[in-house]
Amino acid sequence: MSLNIEIKFNEKENMWDIFPEGEIDIYTSPKLKKEILDAFDSKQTDISIDCKKLDYVDSTGLGALIYILKKLKDNDYKIYLSNVKPNILKLFHITELDKLFIIRGEVDE
Repeated sequence: MSLNIEIKFNEKENMWDIFPEGEIDIYTSPKLKKEILDAFDSKQTDISIDCKKLDYVDSTGLGALIYILKKLKDNDYKIYLSNVKPNILKLFHITELDKLFIIRGEVDE
């Protein structure tokens, strides 16, 4: 149960690029929420989350992502998810969160 998060501001796209690596679960979701919202509070723009190195998301992880999305939507910003692995994408389809998040490109396992 570990999560590393790399956060960079993409000047060209004028958005935050987030690169989580590991798992978003009950233990790591507070860290994800805090780090992303700290970045967003310092510069409010859209956020792109590259899920290429994300292996697992549980219900608390989904809750954290929904919380972040709500905060962004309140300010008219969006979250883009890319390179979502099939096991995680399935969660988004089952919960119908694929209708709330903008999902770009998928990866094969």
